[in-house]
Amino acid sequence: MRYVLVTGGVVSGLGKGVTASSIGVVLKACGLRVTSIKIDPYLNMDAGTMSPFEHGEVFVLDDGGEVDLDLGNYERFLDVTLTRDNNITTGKIYQSVLEKERRGDYLGKTVQVVPHITDAIKSLIESVSQIPVDGKQGPADVCVIELGGTVGDIESMPFIEALRQLSFSVGQDNFCLVHVSLIPVLGVVGEQKTKPTQHSVRELRALGLTPHLLACRSAQPLLENTKEKLSQFCHVPAGNILNIHDVPNIWHVPLLLRNQNAHNAILKQLNCLSIATHPDLQEWTKRAETFDNLTNTVRIAMVGKYVGLTDSYLSVVKALLHACIACSLRPSIDWIAASDLEDDSAKLTPEAHVSAWTTLRNAACVLVPGGFGDRGVKGMILAAKYARENKVPYLGICLGMQIAVIEFARSVLGLGRANSTEFEAETPNPVVIFMPEGSRTHMGSTMRLGSRRTLFQTPDCITSKLYHNSEYVDERHRHRYEVNPDVIKILEEAGLKFVGKDESGRRMEILELPNHPFFIGVQFHPEFKSRPGRPSALFLGLILAATRQLEAYINKCQNGS
Repeated sequence: MRYVLVTGGVVSGLGKGVTASSIGVVLKACGLRVTSIKIDPYLNMDAGTMSPFEHGEVFVLDDGGEVDLDLGNYERFLDVTLTRDNNITTGKIYQSVLEKERRGDYLGKTVQVVPHITDAIKSLIESVSQIPVDGKQGPADVCVIELGGTVGDIESMPFIEALRQLSFSVGQDNFCLVHVSLIPVLGVVGEQKTKPTQHSVRELRALGLTPHLLACRSAQPLLENTKEKLSQFCHVPAGNILNIHDVPNIWHVPLLLRNQNAHNAILKQLNCLSIATHPDLQEWTKRAETFDNLTNTVRIAMVGKYVGLTDSYLSVVKALLHACIACSLRPSIDWIAASDLEDDSAKLTPEAHVSAWTTLRNAACVLVPGGFGDRGVKGMILAAKYARENKVPYLGICLGMQIAVIEFARSVLGLGRANSTEFEAETPNPVVIFMPEGSRTHMGSTMRLGSRRTLFQTPDCITSKLYHNSEYVDERHRHRYEVNPDVIKILEEAGLKFVGKDESGRRMEILELPNHPFFIGVQFHPEFKSRPGRPSALFLGLILAATRQLEAYINKCQNGS
């Protein structure tokens, strides 16, 4: 196995994930099979219990793994299906070592960071890199490893040491280190400063790792004298200093790397120039240029809880992008804090309240994404009511589906206190309830997670037609609460139709409102399987409905053209 390690220096949030994904894209375009590993040095077992405000969205994999959002980038860029093991955390490593210690596997030895923790890290990297993720048999040719955090962080030290040992054991021809660093420009002087990168590389070399390539992040392209200075003081050939400057969209990053011959430098270091082909990135080029040239927009109201950090809904944003590009449109997402729509907001923050409602009314469609807790729920219910009553296309995902059920029960059935037991434990009309198999004492990995099958109850529904009349669909889930099976009958009698159910027939997966252009709620998260050039069916349907093209699209699909 050949390894490409991507580390980061100076500051966090430089785009290591996009860089690692783009390196994978370029290597894949050269005919190599690629897999990915993300190392997160935090003590959490996984990202499942972390706040979206602090860490961005939790990405869910087919096997139910709750992982870092960078694995979403890997899946979208490389079109692979990763496993929970592709996200290595300090928590996982320490748990495995401590379990061995308790079993007596170390035969009375003193258990230490070196060698026991570092050996566990190396062993896990080597075993995970062998897992095929592209649907083919056998291991990949190259494993791209992204080390989270910044070089010099205390918590990442055991991983740095393990990776140093790994580079030595696999040999120089099987290991390539790409260091991502920042080249800042001071406003007064206007000069590109190399000193932060010099210090970062010096720290990395002091820890036993020498970068083969530098990926320099900057607002503007690097000047030649900046490259020469970096080459001289960082001991990296000038041809191996890559400039990843700001671009109109991230699909340009693989093209940037290709244009600077990054693939040749990496292939040469890995001694596999002979088995690689010239990179075929025609599809990527077309995709990037198409997006740059889009002029028509569609306004989408995103009514959520975590709108203060757009990374909280990263996969939803990407799924909207994929769907919009398929319709030759540029997405214009209007972020609305659900709490600003509530009546209390009219008294406390009247300007924000008026602005939120104006934004909602000007949108072509409404999307309510997933979330947990009761903050903003009243605002989401008002948004669902507005969309239902005014025939505005609506897509509710996970919590958004449950919100649609609560609103319908209150407004149409007249059950004024209808609610979810998540928000009101003693509600007299529990239309959404805690799942029987859930745990009330442990938060981590106790939800209904991963890919589950949904069976369509009728082919005569919008969702089935969007999924090309399939009898079932496999989508990823992440929820603790579900629609109460005991209220399905009265909801359906009042006009709400549950057109998708799980294999038991008791768990509601998809709801639709007939006689509405597009009012759909799904218990699963379709955004996690959306890909560039292969958008999620439901997101595509939402955008088509928002631009009044849905009926024509469905008719075209039904006629087989």
